[in-house]
Amino acid sequence: MGSKRNLLRSKIRKYIWGFWITYFLGLLLIILLFISIGYGLLGKIPSFRELENPESNLATEIYSSDGKLLGKYYVENRSTIQYQDLGLNIVNALIATEDARFESHSGIDAKATARMFYGILTGTDRGGGSTITQQLAKNLFPRKPRYTKMELGVMKLKEWVTAVKLERNYSKQEIIAMYLNTVDFGSMSFGIKSASKTFFNKTPDQLTPDESAILVGILKAPSFFSPVRNPDRAWDRRNIVLKQMEKYGYISRLEYDTLIEQPIDMSNYRILDHTSGLATYFREYLRMFLTEWCNGHSKEDGTPFNLYRDGLRIYTTINTVMQEYAEQAVWEYIGGELQPSFFTHWKGHSNAPFVFEENARKEIFKLMTSAMRRTDRYYHLKKYNLTEEEIYENFKQPVKMKVFSYHGTIDTVMTPWDSIRYYKYFLQAGLMSIDPYTGYIKAYVGGIDNKYFQYDHVIRSKRQVGSTFKPFLYTLAIQEGETPCTRYPNVRPVIELYDGEKWSPDNSSDARIGEEVPLKWALANSNNWISGQLMKKYSPQEVINIARKMGVVSYIPPVYSIALGSADLSLYEMVGAMSTFANKGQWIEPIFITRIEDKYGNVLEQFIPQRQEAISEKTAYLMIELLKGVVESGTSVRLRYKYGFTNEIAGKTGTTQNQSDGWFMGITPDLVTGIWVGCEDRAAHFRTLTLGQGANMALPIWANYMNKVYADSVTTRITKRDFDKPSFKVDVTFNCDSLQQIIKMTEKDKFDEF
Repeated sequence: MGSKRNLLRSKIRKYIWGFWITYFLGLLLIILLFISIGYGLLGKIPSFRELENPESNLATEIYSSDGKLLGKYYVENRSTIQYQDLGLNIVNALIATEDARFESHSGIDAKATARMFYGILTGTDRGGGSTITQQLAKNLFPRKPRYTKMELGVMKLKEWVTAVKLERNYSKQEIIAMYLNTVDFGSMSFGIKSASKTFFNKTPDQLTPDESAILVGILKAPSFFSPVRNPDRAWDRRNIVLKQMEKYGYISRLEYDTLIEQPIDMSNYRILDHTSGLATYFREYLRMFLTEWCNGHSKEDGTPFNLYRDGLRIYTTINTVMQEYAEQAVWEYIGGELQPSFFTHWKGHSNAPFVFEENARKEIFKLMTSAMRRTDRYYHLKKYNLTEEEIYENFKQPVKMKVFSYHGTIDTVMTPWDSIRYYKYFLQAGLMSIDPYTGYIKAYVGGIDNKYFQYDHVIRSKRQVGSTFKPFLYTLAIQEGETPCTRYPNVRPVIELYDGEKWSPDNSSDARIGEEVPLKWALANSNNWISGQLMKKYSPQEVINIARKMGVVSYIPPVYSIALGSADLSLYEMVGAMSTFANKGQWIEPIFITRIEDKYGNVLEQFIPQRQEAISEKTAYLMIELLKGVVESGTSVRLRYKYGFTNEIAGKTGTTQNQSDGWFMGITPDLVTGIWVGCEDRAAHFRTLTLGQGANMALPIWANYMNKVYADSVTTRITKRDFDKPSFKVDVTFNCDSLQQIIKMTEKDKFDEF
């Protein structure tokens, strides 16, 4: 009996020893396993340095001068944010839903992990065991697409080790911020800052509890729970998150009962792509400029900056309020008045909207074929080695398509060939507004709709400038000692050219023919004969030299016809040049960026505009007075009688041959704005001067824009003040009619003496 008892005790002792040996060996193996993982013996694991600087694709952000986010350039629409900028609602929603014991664990939640293993062993779903810190580890260092069960187990252990490292090296607040910066919310939004803007047009600290619940709910499956694509699922998921927030005391029962009944409002949802939002044409031009800048500037490691991955911050001169007013002014006038007028004007004309005096059908076909060859469709068909005839036949086959209209996108069926003709009907526009003292571009509108018409009519487009070129000619005359009241006979000049030909300009008006008229009247009424006489007196090259000093860099042919605006210049150049008058003779380069920072806020470059003395202060002052005459009694007088402006305005309209281009330059003491309007093709235009002149095509946009700017002077800081008085004594008269009366009286007195 005793021997059996001893044998049993021996076996028990052996089992106990075996148990403890197994336990300690297992524990030792686990310790060795974690040590091996920690030292990277079982595969790479993030180092402390990598944890400090996790690699991610950060979007470059573009900011306006008033601190608003204009847009982004990105591979992933990801922006970082600090914890203090998050707001409690999004933090509370996340913790309540994903990791209720976040504040008490050290990266691994033992209770949640045990629950997870129990669920695996019993086949019951007890929820996931990953903490927010573990999910962050997985987000920072993503898994491969496929793993074996063994590899997946090792990967899970690696994430545990990384989570513990994160907890040791970062505060809980930093971990929350890092997590919300790395998660994918769908809709091309990575990180809470981008998601808040995309879904609700808010910053994270402005999110309400229900909005926070929607965004946290999305994280489980961004497409499945998208409030845009699947609103019913998003509703249910939001309410589950709100229930968790109520359960853990982040909202009251009353708040919960109220919030779960509220509908999901997605009226502010907008994907932040490159063709939507404010200043789309400006952002595209900026993108091209920054791409070149990045190629010429390197990071500390010697590699060039990447516009789409390095999280640069671009601070621009654009004012969002003025930009919005500018875009509204273009859209409202062209879409609401001018474009309908253009359609009516051409209704019933077989060649519409083109004007060709000879061989109209042949010329139109050439123009249409040229446009066809610039399309993506033509490019793709050409890649398949189709002949020109086959491609043309393809373009004549009806297909379903979406086309632009001012009343919204139209779903229709038409041939690609007809769609080209359809788009040729649309009038385009460019607007640029500049502070004449700083050179800062405040508003930049490159066209009517960047999604359908990508061509930029501010910087890229160069069109004949018409009579807006005349101020350069008159500036030269004033600089040479002439005055606003210097008189010229209003007769047609004839200029002998070098090749035996003659140049003699036409006039659009018969007013005061044969009289001696002052320069002030001639410029106000855009008289071509006086311009021709001035050009003959001073030569084309001297006028070009003045234009160069005032910032015009495009080629200007040294011919007499430039007096009438035959040169092709950009709106950007013209507005910059006209600002010289408001800036007392000093030309200042129009700029659109003030500084570029890296993702840490370090300034990489600051931008200061070039300046140069172009003309004397006296000449600039006299030219302002001359250009004020254009508004008081000349081609821009409708600003007074139709649009009701009473403040001091200097301006100049421009209309090119056949009314292909309409211009207006508006100069006020604090803002210089230029506008161009015309069709894509110069052969498409109004057939009458009444409709096609700059005073009808471009000037009304300026009036609409400036009325909005003045009405919001508290925000825009643009007021209806007078131009500054000169620092010198003005010894020139501007009342030329009174001067003429004095001259006539003096001559009569002399006659009476005899």
